[in-house]
Amino acid sequence: QVQLVESGGGLVQAGGSLRLSCAVSGRTFSSYAMGWFRQGPGKEREFVAAISRSGERTSYADSVEGRFTISRDNAKNTVYLQMNSLKPEDTAVYYCAADWVPAGQIIRVRASSYGAWGQGTQVTVSS
Repeated sequence: QVQLVESGGGLVQAGGSLRLSCAVSGRTFSSYAMGWFRQGPGKEREFVAAISRSGERTSYADSVEGRFTISRDNAKNTVYLQMNSLKPEDTAVYYCAADWVPAGQIIRVRASSYGAWGQGTQVTVSS
């Protein structure tokens, strides 16, 4: 089965930037669409961004559009989330997730569509 490990979280002031990484083990990384989700204190898990397995198509939540960028490097079995202009409301545990899809352009945004999850990395944005 696929294993995912997030890294890159930390404490940053509002307006700052962080880059999250998700390392994926196994030999099937290119068969998965990849997503980032987050869960803030007292909130439900929400969609942040996703990228198709081909890397050509991306999708973002309205709350992060224009500030966050998702990318992937299939040769390194790694997906990234570049987060700029961070706001206190971005504070959350961030999770990467893998979605097995039959075609390279498919992206899904519901958490229930993703079958494998990392354990999360904490991002805290101070005001």
